[in-house]
Amino acid sequence: MKMKYSALLPLFAAAAFLPSLAQAQAPVFVITPVKSTVKFNVKASVAIDGTFDKWDATLTFTSPEVTTGVLDIKIQAASVNTGSGMKNDKLKGKDFFDADNDPLITFKSTKIVQTGPNTFDVPGTFTIRGVSKPETLTLTVSGIGTGTGAIKGTMAFDRKEFGMNSGIPFIKIADRVEVDIDLLGKRTSGPPLQLKQ
Repeated sequence: MKMKYSALLPLFAAAAFLPSLAQAQAPVFVITPVKSTVKFNVKASVAIDGTFDKWDATLTFTSPEVTTGVLDIKIQAASVNTGSGMKNDKLKGKDFFDADNDPLITFKSTKIVQTGPNTFDVPGTFTIRGVSKPETLTLTVSGIGTGTGAIKGTMAFDRKEFGMNSGIPFIKIADRVEVDIDLLGKRTSGPPLQLKQ
């Protein structure tokens, strides 16, 4: 009998710690690139808009608190696709993305602030052409509480602040560039996020 009780003791001890272990768990989300897009557009005399065909995004949390989340987006600058080979080559070149020298365009959040039942401000560091500046992504999330949701966001920046001062011959281009993300996220493990109602 004595042997059995002593063998069970570690199990009882582990069971006592289980509630706190569950609280310490963090939700794990996976972004599905196949059903997600990263787009951009610039007001110009000839429309300049397109997508990036190669990118990666992660959304990680250290606890169920939404404020602990980190959104990390890495875009391959050379994967720009405007539907025009001439525009693509110009954007990849040294006057714009300078993809040969700085192949990645990145955004890494510094915090997540819930601004409404399904809206969030996500300040972070945006890097393009090797120049990093603080920018804020504004997100709207659908499907909250279901474990799967669409994360739609916009961010605008001034291209000249990142050293993109040139134009394209015969095309008048605005300085403001808008980036739109549409990410499909799915919680694969861990507890649901705790959000303000």
